[in-house]
Amino acid sequence: MLPSRFSCPVWRRPDRDRIAVAPVGPREVVDLVVVGAGFQGLSTALAAARSGMVVRVVEARDIGEGASGLNGGQVIPGLKYDPEWLIARFGEEKGERLIDFASRTADAVFDLIEGEGLDVEHLRNGWIQAAHTHTAMGNAEERNRQWRARGADVTLLNASDIALMTGAHGYLGGWLDRRAGVINPLAFVCELARLAVAAGVRIATGETATGLRQESGAWTVSLSGGQSISARTVLLATNAYSGRLVPGLAQSLVPLHSFQIATAPLSEAQQEAILPHGQAVSDSRRILVYYRKSPDGRLVLGGRGRMSEPKSEEDWAHLQRALLRLFPALSDISIAHRWFGRVAVTPDHLPHVHEPEKGLLMVAGCQGRGVGLMTAIGPRLAKYIETGDRTALPFPVSAIHPIPFHGLRQIGVAAAIAWYRLLDGLEK
Repeated sequence: MLPSRFSCPVWRRPDRDRIAVAPVGPREVVDLVVVGAGFQGLSTALAAARSGMVVRVVEARDIGEGASGLNGGQVIPGLKYDPEWLIARFGEEKGERLIDFASRTADAVFDLIEGEGLDVEHLRNGWIQAAHTHTAMGNAEERNRQWRARGADVTLLNASDIALMTGAHGYLGGWLDRRAGVINPLAFVCELARLAVAAGVRIATGETATGLRQESGAWTVSLSGGQSISARTVLLATNAYSGRLVPGLAQSLVPLHSFQIATAPLSEAQQEAILPHGQAVSDSRRILVYYRKSPDGRLVLGGRGRMSEPKSEEDWAHLQRALLRLFPALSDISIAHRWFGRVAVTPDHLPHVHEPEKGLLMVAGCQGRGVGLMTAIGPRLAKYIETGDRTALPFPVSAIHPIPFHGLRQIGVAAAIAWYRLLDGLEK
């Protein structure tokens, strides 16, 4: 267990009463079992329950203790790839459906917060992709061209624009996507859980799924406490925290640790100079840095960290160096919060939908867009579970492909991060 000062997210939980958990009985029978109570699992459970299904959610930890509650709260629409690439990859019809879905993922989050009156701090004022090289600026120009042609509310930023909007040093310009925004991710996942319970979903925390078996057309999920749940469909919504329940799933993902820091509250002058309009920012470096302001006026900055669990404040030192590179005027500010979470990316940088056997579903690989992506995909998964219509799914169903020599991947990723960080430091 990490010392509390090394596991201290800046986000607050909602002021409402915590959700009423429902322990699992000796042997339950439901329509849908969801393993994992993050954005994907809870969004799917909520939509499924509202369509009339009996739903049980099991979560190994407490609500918000996984990636959903520990991330940076940047709500970014789209995917890593631009529209023309997606059409070339998937064809005109499937590509257009995917582009339409991806363009609206931020809507799913903000519409839910506002439509349901959720106790979640949020600001929809855009996301800036900051360019630190001429090559990155050229990529921003191309991205802007493609999305503007589709009517998206986006624009290019020159060096003066981005300096005024971020207060940061070292950018040549960038790209502003006004469809995006920021939220308190911990409050959001807790409020999703509250909505799900109100819709009839039973949620059990501190319950680890230890086994899966199929018999007589139904799935049985075994739990660490000795109970079992039978259902027609199981959704494994564990993403970066996938274990051995489904052979090869964890080995098909590249695990990464995302480290974050939050400063002491900024002064009034610092508030006016740094992100005065509250946008989220991600930069164009190989090992990117992302940042935003918290609801209580702190600067929150994150990036990739060591592959093993952190042991001391030194494990966050690379983020403090990035902070001072971008904002030299903050040299005297203290770091009040440090935390980290686990994320997963796929080798092709696209989300993967798997159904290795009938009634066993999973979606993995967020590529830094998990808040919007996993919230938006929940109703699609619920519709597919209800109807069996694969056109409800925005991504094609694919086979699980374990990465060769996955056991050595952690060493390789750590070496790549160190090398890319060196290149980023030399790059002007």
